[in-house]
Amino acid sequence: MNTKRLNITLPEKIAEALEGYNNKSRFIAEALAEKIQRDNKEKMDRLLAEGYKKEAQQGKAIDRDWEEITMEGWPE
Repeated sequence: MNTKRLNITLPEKIAEALEGYNNKSRFIAEALAEKIQRDNKEKMDRLLAEGYKKEAQQGKAIDRDWEEITMEGWPE
C-alpha cells in the first residue's frame, strides 16, 4: 500500500487514547477506512431507498393509468 505523510491535529483526549498503540498511523488509517466504508454504505442505502420510493410511486401511477384504460366502457 502506498502511503502519504500527513500532519494532523487531534483533540487532546484522542491523542492521549492513542498513546497505548504502538503503530498509531496504522490504527488511524484502519479507523478512517472503516469510517469511510460506513459512510459510503449509508450513502448507498439512502440512494437505494430514494430510488425504491420513486420506483414505487411510478409503479402506482402506471397501475392507475392501466386501471383507467381497463375500466373504459364498463359501467361504474
